[in-house]
Amino acid sequence: MLLLLLGIVLLHVAGLVLLLVSTIVSVWTSGETGTSDLWTNCTTANGGYQCIPATTGEWIQAVQALMILSIIFSCLALLLFFCQLFTLQKGGRFFLTGTFQILASLFVMSGAIIYTVMSPQWVPGTEAFGYSYILAWVAFPLALISGLIYVILRKRE
Repeated sequence: MLLLLLGIVLLHVAGLVLLLVSTIVSVWTSGETGTSDLWTNCTTANGGYQCIPATTGEWIQAVQALMILSIIFSCLALLLFFCQLFTLQKGGRFFLTGTFQILASLFVMSGAIIYTVMSPQWVPGTEAFGYSYILAWVAFPLALISGLIYVILRKRE
């Protein structure tokens, strides 16, 4: 049982780390002329490096908010799991923890979908999606799977 709990916690932490990295690192799109992320759009033009803040549209602010919410809900789910681990009665399920983690996965999915649809307005068409964008999509199923495991998991003695 202890090994199962350790595996669940490691899965949760792996998803949380991917969420943190994908939100913080500035490579949601990359190309020969620059990179773009949730916070800035940096380009190299005429030998200079220019970064424009991400205040050009409501959609990028929605993506920022959804990614931050996903991190907050995932952290809260991990904290709730540890609290419920010690306070939940025998035979109880981790519904609250699972709900928070599933919400975190839905937030990251929504943010990534909005970025996918709206990024052509924000970045040049010659750029491709970067590794932070891919990490966000990888964090989605990890968070969803760990949330579903929490919902199914029963506390034993």
